[in-house]
Amino acid sequence: MKVRTLLLILVLLAIVLFTALNWTVFTTPSTLSLLVATVEAPLGVIMLGLLVLLTGLFMIFAGYLQTSTLLEARQQTKALEAQRKLADQAEASRITDLQNLLNSALLKLEQQSLESRQLNSARLDQLEQNLRAAVAQEGTTLSAYIGQLEDRLDSRDRASGLPPVRGG
Repeated sequence: MKVRTLLLILVLLAIVLFTALNWTVFTTPSTLSLLVATVEAPLGVIMLGLLVLLTGLFMIFAGYLQTSTLLEARQQTKALEAQRKLADQAEASRITDLQNLLNSALLKLEQQSLESRQLNSARLDQLEQNLRAAVAQEGTTLSAYIGQLEDRLDSRDRASGLPPVRGG
């Protein structure tokens, strides 16, 4: 229980106790002036009635304030929930856009990698062909040199009268 509520209950209990202890004085009639007339009535009971009336009006006012505050809080909660939902949708949209952007970037990188591999493969094929041609040419040149050497050896062997030596 809040301190204010407890204090209010204690004050009301004190008023009820005070009224009960002094009830005879409260009910003693006295002459009261109402500006245009005078009336013979118990002043304590009238004041007690005014206190009850003001307390009732205060309770109605407090209930009205609390109800209006609760309704306003509920409306603000609904508006906040709607804004949160919009923010979540916007965030989901941004995440989807980012995912699409990343996917397209990855596809582009993959395509560039494939093109680079194809280009490197073509270069390697060309280098291999060039190497094979160079090896074949060197082989032909080497065969020609070996043939010339054999011819020289044959001609030298013929000049010296030895039989030609051929490797088979």
